Order: sequence, then structure tokens, then C-alpha cells
Amino acid sequence: MRARLLSVLAIPLLLAGCTGTGGTDAPASVSWTAPPAGAVPDYQLGGAYAPASAVGVVGRDRAADPAEGVYSICYVNGFQTQPGELDLWDDDLLLQRDGAPVFDPDWPDEVLVDTSTADRRERIAALVTPWIEGCADAGFDAIEFDNLDSYTRSDGALALDDNLALAAMLVDAAHTAGIAAGQKNAAEDAAVLRDEAGFDFAVTEECAAYEECAAFTDVYGDAVIDIEYADELPRSFAEMCANPDSPASMVLRDRDLVTPDDEEYVFEVCAG
Repeated sequence: MRARLLSVLAIPLLLAGCTGTGGTDAPASVSWTAPPAGAVPDYQLGGAYAPASAVGVVGRDRAADPAEGVYSICYVNGFQTQPGELDLWDDDLLLQRDGAPVFDPDWPDEVLVDTSTADRRERIAALVTPWIEGCADAGFDAIEFDNLDSYTRSDGALALDDNLALAAMLVDAAHTAGIAAGQKNAAEDAAVLRDEAGFDFAVTEECAAYEECAAFTDVYGDAVIDIEYADELPRSFAEMCANPDSPASMVLRDRDLVTPDDEEYVFEVCAG
């Protein structure tokens, strides 16, 4: 650990039966809790381990158990296939070009799912909803949906409205299950994703490196959790921490998000 740890700045906000304008109302008895504002985050998608004592928020893959004693966010790849899970998807739910599935150019083992029709969106939501419910049943407090911006990699085959419509369905499923729903990245769409899909908070990657944190904090305020990566820092992490646009919840991690027993492991937070 290379820096003094941030303290938790606020008590979680309890949201009872609330959704965004883009979805249907959850049952009145259902409630979910937003992440604690300013809490020290850790991001553990590469492997679960006991978080440092001052950590208040931990993100883990849906295949892992939630971290005990902290606010836990479940990672779900809602708009692309997960590596090793291609066979879970019907072929017609995968975006096709010239008879072949369209892979993410930066993640060649992930295929874009086809959100272009209402029928496909309903079937995608039917596949993803049990994962959401599984996160809730496991004890996670929230869920983040990755690759909301897959339409930008579709060469025009998909549109923001397609992904927005699916996002609203997934957020409703999360709220119905009693957990908060987090936007992942997609800075340019933050306002519409909150207002029309009903997201409660945002998880961002490298918003400080790309100088786009304000796009999230202007929309979500303190409900933004940022992960920076040590291999491509355009300036020091201390400078990023000092930037007033940076979220209060920010962590520096290694790109592969390895566990502490790996020599490539990096974990650093802003000085208090």
C-alpha cells in the first residue's frame, strides 16, 4: 500500500422502491442501497482476496462471492459475451457481420450482443436477469453492467437507443432484486443513462487519465467509483488525486487486477 487511505465520507443512501424514468416501478417493499460516498474502493475482477481494512467498496465478478463486511458490487458483462461463455448465447443474439460474429477489437474473446430489436432485447434480458438475481442472492449490494457503449463498436449496426432500452430492463431487474445498478464507463451517455435507464451510480475506468471524470460527477455527484491503471498513467497518481474533478472514490490498480501474491499487483489510493 503506497498511500494513506481515504475515509468513508458518508452513510449510504437508502433508496426505497425508486427507479429511473426509463423503467417500471419496483415493488414498494423492495429497497436498495447506493455505494457509500467517498469510500475507499478496490477492484478485484482478476481474483478475490481479503480487502485492506480501510476499504469500503469492492467490485468482484459474478462468479465470485461478495467481500464480507464491505459494500460489494457484482460485475456483469451485459452487452458483450464473457470469455468462455459464448455457448450460453443463441446465435441470433450475437451481432453478425458477413455471417460471422462481431468481436470487440480490444477484447477478441468477447462478442457484441445484438440489441437491435425489442424481441432480442427481451431475450437478452431473460438470459442476464438470472445472473442479476444470483448476485443479489449471493449477498452483493449492487451490480455494474459492462460495455454499455458496445454500439460504438458496431459500425452502425446498433444504436444508443438500442442499448439504452436494454439497460432500462436490466436496471429494473436489479432494483426488483433489491440491489443498486451502476453505469460502467460510457462518459458521453451518463446523463441519459441515469435519467432514462435509472442507474444509481457509476463505475469508471481511467476517467482521470482521459480527463473525463467531470462527465460522471456532474451527473452522479459523489456516487462515482474510479479505477485507474498503473501501466498507462499520463501523469502521477498523486496529481490525479489532487485534481478537483477526480471522484472521491478512486484507486490505482494493475491492468490485470491480479491478487496480492502476484508480483504485478498494484493497489494505491489517494492520501487523505
